[in-house]
Amino acid sequence: MTDTHPPSDPVRDAGDAWVESGDGRKFWGRFGAAGLLVHDPARGVLLQHRAGWSHFGGTWGIPGGARHQFEDAVDGAVRESNEEAGVPSDSIELRFASVLDLGFWSYTTVIVEAVAPFEPVVSDPESIALAWVPVAEVETLPLHPGFADSWPELRAQLDRRVTVVVDVANVVGSQPNGWWKDRAGAAQGFVSRLVGLAHDGIDASTLGLDFDRWWPAYVAVVEGQARGARPDATAAGAGPELRAGVSVVDAAGSGDDAIVDVVGGLQGAVVVVTSDRGLRDRVERQGATTRGAAWLTDRLDHTD
Repeated sequence: MTDTHPPSDPVRDAGDAWVESGDGRKFWGRFGAAGLLVHDPARGVLLQHRAGWSHFGGTWGIPGGARHQFEDAVDGAVRESNEEAGVPSDSIELRFASVLDLGFWSYTTVIVEAVAPFEPVVSDPESIALAWVPVAEVETLPLHPGFADSWPELRAQLDRRVTVVVDVANVVGSQPNGWWKDRAGAAQGFVSRLVGLAHDGIDASTLGLDFDRWWPAYVAVVEGQARGARPDATAAGAGPELRAGVSVVDAAGSGDDAIVDVVGGLQGAVVVVTSDRGLRDRVERQGATTRGAAWLTDRLDHTD
């Protein structure tokens, strides 16, 4: 028989409280709430069968709950999924986030991909069960109303991959900061700054994508004396494995040719950052979209 009563829990976080709208509707989380939608391409999505005593008990949804005060939505979603389902942060990578903002309360759905296999564990009383559900079978379950409303749009984007390919010579060379005196050092500093941006993600609208925020993978192409630059694990923003990363390609010859080769080998949405008109024409013919150097340097300046 399903328990319809919450367990006694004298220790609560300040965020664990109801927020009520003007029309009497209640929403859990004084500082908003967040949940984690884990997608494993081989097994489907990780869903939680909610305990009978919980809000919309008996339905299926994603692990999540109230955010702590001052807690980032991503951190809140990862923490809650670990507490409720044992989701390990080193087995997932960020893809995108969708925010339902009612003004007085918000819920952030954080979508991640499982990049290493793991088995969920029922680790708190809010779950009756946890299961990997094939994508095509999700709608056959009695879903939490909020998740049911958002699922069709989320499902449509689960397999989308976004990569930002950076013409490092062009972007670094767009700023008169003396970079030519130490090309290798300037490229290394730039790549390290890029790690911070990869950690923070990018507003979806600036990429022409749906939802609120995306975490692209970054490929920095370097040439000539700048070759050898590598991401710095100690750079600002480096840290949790779940954040998207930065890789570096050393061009054997022309940087432009190397970028064209990289773009040709990628799938999904590709954005090339360069102000070189000829290169932009070449990659756009391959299906990539382009942004000028200032598009990226402005975002890096706001990340520092």
